[in-house]
Amino acid sequence: MKRISAALSATTALAAAALVMPSADAAGTTYVALGDSYSAGVGTKSSQNSCYQSQLGYAPLIASAKGLPLSYQACSGAKTGDVSANQLGTLGTDTKYVTMTIGGNDVGFSSVLTECAQPGWMSDCNGAIAGGRAILTGSLPGRYDSLFAAIRSKAPNAKIVISGYPHIFNGEDCNALTFFSPEEEASLNSATDDLNSLERTKAGAHSMTWVDPRPSFTGHEVCGTKGEWINGLSNPVEESYHPNTSGNKALAAVISPSLVGSSMPMPSVAASGATARSLPGAVAVPNIDLASPESLQGAKRAGLNPAEVKALNTDLHSGDGARQKAAMKRLKELDRQATANLARA
Repeated sequence: MKRISAALSATTALAAAALVMPSADAAGTTYVALGDSYSAGVGTKSSQNSCYQSQLGYAPLIASAKGLPLSYQACSGAKTGDVSANQLGTLGTDTKYVTMTIGGNDVGFSSVLTECAQPGWMSDCNGAIAGGRAILTGSLPGRYDSLFAAIRSKAPNAKIVISGYPHIFNGEDCNALTFFSPEEEASLNSATDDLNSLERTKAGAHSMTWVDPRPSFTGHEVCGTKGEWINGLSNPVEESYHPNTSGNKALAAVISPSLVGSSMPMPSVAASGATARSLPGAVAVPNIDLASPESLQGAKRAGLNPAEVKALNTDLHSGDGARQKAAMKRLKELDRQATANLARA
């Protein structure tokens, strides 16, 4: 698939980190935190190693609040197979608590988002989502069974809590450098629902507790009207579309009662409204090649003027903040126009 942005697609490079043996950074195995970037605390902008683990992730927050020795195994980019291969070494009969968020990378989390973030005339968002769904209904059920059985076998006495994924989107794209349509955001949220449903079913089949963060995150999605608990397109880019510090506090509050039987406070809710994020002066724009042959051909098919798209590409990469802002505004308009034209075709 074509990629709109080298910066955004850099999130896929994090999968390499899943092949690095994560740290076991606390004595004992009272609490073992397994999983992917959502488990590792990516999004808090305080990652500290090759697995992008953060001490502001939900697992360290729970461990600190409840006085539990933590073996932090979660690793950004991890798929179910990576957890099985690299993260189960500190589980044992003395393990009391296990948490995990997993499955998003199996269905192509970063590559699907990268595809859908492109202008409508350049992307195949529906095709990317369909590809993820094919894995979800095909091989992922068996992957979950294999992983969950291995965890239960290695930690037979543990309370095991599996967290689902929150919705990322609220139907609006307020980020200057992305082009998610409301329909695409709805489809992505629907795919998240289906992933959560499968994970919940498989967790229950293996005597694990599944928790749902979606109700708590309502209004706190990207561009959420109650204040974002999930980052939009961010710098550094690997923090994009992951829970921020408030989001990880919310995840800890959702997970803690099921894990240890006691609550933790939710982050404060401050209504802020969604604010469009324009470019602050001249900026380094990601590698959006709107002048590529594929882009210009796609623009023509979508009823746009390829010459205008090519000129806007020049403005976007000009280094002139005013020209960049004007170009992004016009590109957003063209994206909506192209989406409507393609829908009528």
